[in-house]
Amino acid sequence: MTEDVTIRFSGILGEKGNRYIAVSFSDGKRTCEGSIPKCRITKNNGFDEDELASLEKYLRENQSTIIAKAKGINPIKAFMNSGNDK
Repeated sequence: MTEDVTIRFSGILGEKGNRYIAVSFSDGKRTCEGSIPKCRITKNNGFDEDELASLEKYLRENQSTIIAKAKGINPIKAFMNSGNDK
């Protein structure tokens, strides 16, 4: 993943047996969305196929780290602070 692409992810979402983490990538002009544990990009706005393959590889290779960080996200606190990103 290049330095100019930002990754954001949610806490753990869904019900037991169908839990996932929503992940988004952006470079300021283009965006795409995917999820873990599937490690698949499901929505794309501007990234080419090679870039998408690299982003999916990034999800697979960093899945454990992202899951560990997502477990520490308090969804209520994150929601309340979502308008304070500056």
